[in-house]
Amino acid sequence: MKQFITFVRKEFYHIFRDVRTMMILLLMPIIQIILFGFAITTEVKNAKIAIYDPSKDISSQQIIERIKASEYFEVTRYLTNSSELNDVFKDGKVGLVIVFSEKFNETLMHTGKAQIQLLADATDPNNATTLTNYATAIIGSYQHDLMGETNIPFQIVPETKLLYNPQMKGAYNFVPGVLGMILMLICAMMTSISIVREKELGTMEILLASPMKPIYIILAKAVPYFFISCVNLATVLLLSVYVLGVPVAGSLFWLIVVCLIFIMVSLALGLLVSTITDTQLAAMLVSGMVFMMPVMMLSGMMFPTENMPIVLQWISNVIPAKWFIIIVKDIMIKGVGIAAVWKEVVVLCVMALVLIIVSLKNFKIRLE
Repeated sequence: MKQFITFVRKEFYHIFRDVRTMMILLLMPIIQIILFGFAITTEVKNAKIAIYDPSKDISSQQIIERIKASEYFEVTRYLTNSSELNDVFKDGKVGLVIVFSEKFNETLMHTGKAQIQLLADATDPNNATTLTNYATAIIGSYQHDLMGETNIPFQIVPETKLLYNPQMKGAYNFVPGVLGMILMLICAMMTSISIVREKELGTMEILLASPMKPIYIILAKAVPYFFISCVNLATVLLLSVYVLGVPVAGSLFWLIVVCLIFIMVSLALGLLVSTITDTQLAAMLVSGMVFMMPVMMLSGMMFPTENMPIVLQWISNVIPAKWFIIIVKDIMIKGVGIAAVWKEVVVLCVMALVLIIVSLKNFKIRLE
């Protein structure tokens, strides 16, 4: 029994000796429960919407007040001209626009009927359906209360119009996210594991001792994954267009440029992971925590970031895939120009530059 206890103690010492792996093992359950508890939700709250109300009468204002009082919506813009309806969606700032007809109250009182148009961004079909259902329910509640007060059978008919994805195809939402995840996995995870494998086998010392400069050796490890990612990019785009029916509504040139920038970001992330890990297992664990889970949960790929707590929204801002997915959706599906997404492109470029500098600076050319 004493020998058994001795061996158990030895195993504990062996585990505790690797501090970084211990941190991963202890932090992973905490991060998972937080992400799964707060990020995974089909409920929509504080969704940003805009309102176009040319009538500005008592009935339209009462409906707007009910919408503002709801926990589901946050009115961020009041449009003054119908020409702004398409532009507000291309800016990516709102997911729904509520449009009142002219002389809304007058028409309702004289004819007993009035119309409200609900314009929804259907690049995310589930989110668009949820938002229009919430808005329809609020309008229906106002209609019911108005009928109870006047005993007149008023009818306020919401007309729903789905923009960019009228067929409500799920592929419109998932293709940008899957593209980001594929590029991240191939570039970041596989690059980090490839470099760490050389360390683990002891061959990295031989490579670093060769006449070639260490920076060229590191880049040589990354170049094959860059070209493989380019092939996968072409494959995914072809399948998306010709099999899934997702069009490239915007510029194909700028779409490819953005993808190449994202590939550079992912390669730099893989290089960074290789500088902080010494084993393939540790590299895979870090990659799983840093790449897989955040990309799926916090990038907006599966769940809108607006529904998450403020802290998780802040964290999502440092995830490159979030900005990449926004750009791909806007260019590929909405058909906007590069000028509409220049801020997101700048964010990706800054991330790429910072990650490359930090990774190369931390990379050890002499192994211990």
